[in-house]
Amino acid sequence: MNSTREEIIKTACQLIESQGYHATGLNQIIRESGTPKGSLYYYFPDGKEELAMEAILRTGSVVSERIHSCLNAIDDPAEAVRQFILTLAGHVATSEFRAGGPITTVALESATTSERINAACQEVYGSWRAAFADKLLLSQFAPERARRLAALIIAALEGAIVLSRTAHSIKPLHDVAEELALLIQDAHA
Repeated sequence: MNSTREEIIKTACQLIESQGYHATGLNQIIRESGTPKGSLYYYFPDGKEELAMEAILRTGSVVSERIHSCLNAIDDPAEAVRQFILTLAGHVATSEFRAGGPITTVALESATTSERINAACQEVYGSWRAAFADKLLLSQFAPERARRLAALIIAALEGAIVLSRTAHSIKPLHDVAEELALLIQDAHA
């Protein structure tokens, strides 16, 4: 894939995660990516919405791969989820609370304003839920229970990320990691 296009997408991913869709301008993306303005419109003729959708899907795919990788590394589903969240907490802290919840803000901003971006966010959240549900299914959870627990995991994670970034503390993520592990362990017994 073209490196100019990749740099534009990478920059958009970072900016959208840290400041949201509406606060991220095309001129800022061009400036911070170091690419010519014409390149942005060449690769993304539909403009900011098309670029944001691509950035959301790219970020979602990267996170989905990380979820699968972390969950596949540990057999016990409770411990796998716990370790994933603790790893995420480390990432949030290392970023000085600028990262984590890469589509949260844009999902909230676009829920009623952009069908394309909202659809991309739904697709991403769906892939993340599926990753957790797959782990639970492999651990002999009933399909409906695995689906509901996966939704709870995503909801708890998103909430804990917001709380952690707001408080500049990873304690909410640590608390959610421990409580979800206990819940999954009890449900698995």
